[in-house]
Amino acid sequence: MNAPDSQTCFSVIDGIIEAGRFAHARGWVPATSGNFSARIDANRIAITRTGRDKGNLTEADIAVVDLQSPLPPGLSAEAPLHVARYQASAHIGAIFHIHSPASAFVSRVHESQHQLLLHGWELEKAIAGVKTHEAIVLLPIFPNNQDTVTLAASIEERLQRTDNAAPGYLLAGHGLYAWGHDTREALRHIDALEHLIALQDRWNSKHQGITA
Repeated sequence: MNAPDSQTCFSVIDGIIEAGRFAHARGWVPATSGNFSARIDANRIAITRTGRDKGNLTEADIAVVDLQSPLPPGLSAEAPLHVARYQASAHIGAIFHIHSPASAFVSRVHESQHQLLLHGWELEKAIAGVKTHEAIVLLPIFPNNQDTVTLAASIEERLQRTDNAAPGYLLAGHGLYAWGHDTREALRHIDALEHLIALQDRWNSKHQGITA
């Protein structure tokens, strides 16, 4: 790598390490769960290797992957979900995935509805493009599937025809994916969505006549 290229790569990796520590401190990535990635350039991403403690990531725990090449061994089985999102949109610069108790639980509760509607919360304005608490933000929910190549294809097909969708989605009984144009925005989105999921679930539980 030339110097500027190396500097970009190191900056991206530092962003992933920072996000891993942030998520770990909040109890969102128990054991070695979760995976984090960020775009280096049009053709490459950096992504966490499988089985790594996200609270203690180092450069050695993160692989550089070519988006147009077969995935190398040692990555999370969920790497295809990341790759599919980057291939779908050049505007995505980072994708973070957590296994928080709230996202895992709420996604199971609402799995049959295939979505969670976020509405009425001031924190919605932390999501890029949302200007008011009156907005209705749709958070899609997908059934979990160990065949992540097939899962990635089904997710992308639905996302392409979904309006007003959040920059994220839930996997039922699994957790939350969120993205942004860089690591800071992706971290803001996953933090905001995590809180909104918990708030909306408490509201729905208190007001049973309101469905999500």
